Amino acid sequence: MSSYLRVLRYPDFRYLFLGQSASVIGDRAVVVALALFVTQLTGSPTDLGLVLAAQSLPLVTLLLFGGVWADRLPRHRIMIATDLVRAVLHTVLAIVILTGVVQVWQMVVIEALFGAAQAFFQPAYTGLMPQTVPEGLIQDARALSEMTANLAFLVGPALATVLVLGVGAGEAFAFDAATFVISALLLTRVHPRPRGDTPPPAPVLWELRAGWREVRSRTWIWVTIAVFTGAVFCVYAQWYALAPLIARDVYGGTGVFGVLESVAGLGAVCGALAGLKWRPARPLRAGLLLVLAWPLQNAVFSLGAPLAVVIACAFATGFGFSLLMIWWETALARHVPAHALSRVSSYDWMGSLALLPLGYLVAGPLASAFGARTVLGVGSVVGLVLLLLALVPRSTRELSESDPPAPGPGPGAGPGPAQPSSSRATSV
Repeated sequence: MSSYLRVLRYPDFRYLFLGQSASVIGDRAVVVALALFVTQLTGSPTDLGLVLAAQSLPLVTLLLFGGVWADRLPRHRIMIATDLVRAVLHTVLAIVILTGVVQVWQMVVIEALFGAAQAFFQPAYTGLMPQTVPEGLIQDARALSEMTANLAFLVGPALATVLVLGVGAGEAFAFDAATFVISALLLTRVHPRPRGDTPPPAPVLWELRAGWREVRSRTWIWVTIAVFTGAVFCVYAQWYALAPLIARDVYGGTGVFGVLESVAGLGAVCGALAGLKWRPARPLRAGLLLVLAWPLQNAVFSLGAPLAVVIACAFATGFGFSLLMIWWETALARHVPAHALSRVSSYDWMGSLALLPLGYLVAGPLASAFGARTVLGVGSVVGLVLLLLALVPRSTRELSESDPPAPGPGPGAGPGPAQPSSSRATSV
């Protein structure tokens, strides 16, 4: 609690924290609401995969550009704009559901626009967080934000299950829209501190190459991103596309899926609490070992294991993921120059999610051909192997909090000497 109170004394972080606390609860509810509603509406994993892919494809496609603009413009302004856009989109979706005229193609269009807005929000948020607290409190701020996100991971799925199966999906999306409005209002009160020197704007493609050089120069970053590209395809996409169907057929109801998501949220909350004080000597190694519970959860679920076993694995998955995210984001903030942090974050998100749309799209056809449980089980084995490969680079295993922090902007921070100043651009 003393760590929490210490970071909450800073007004800029406090407003950011409160706004995102509201928004993330709605987001977590919507993820589960989409899965439950489409399964209820059509009963087709292919339709569900199509809707989920529609959101993730523009997200992946536009993330790099979102990172460039987040390193150029005031990050909190970008977040306000994208919050308002997403509020409008989910208000429209709530209306078409409540009026009974909703169709799958409408959900596809709305979620595609939603994903495009999120592509600009996420890198801005990653870069803004360290600007709201002193350098020494970045991990405390990350841990508190992660704990709140994980409380949402606990509450959101339960709320979505109650709304979709008890009241209606329209209410879930209306609730999400309201949380975006609250977030935007609170962000108007954030005045982030400058953090490092800001190089003059360069052409967009040049800035993308500069961001890639920051990623490529650190083996622990690009290898971890590459591993999660495959793991998200094999484990994450198959879970959200197929688990509601398996829960209905094996465990007696789609509500079991919502319960497991809530249990994972409880584990994540506990992980975030542990992250306030737990500072292992080798944080990425510890986090990657803990997150091996993730594919294990999918494996036991696909085998139809007793529900108590699946619940234990879901708790361990949330616990491990929470700590890995805290340590990963803290490592990025510490070892990546501040002026490039949003671009590196965009490469992280884009790389990790690159195959997610494809994973959603192929889940239904593969389940029709081989069975949903087989597809989920095989994916879990492949995911386990990939996560173990993330530990191969020595820089990943040995990365320490005591390593020197990132230097300030150097030669790679702006256009090179041969780049004429007249060619610099401030917009695409």
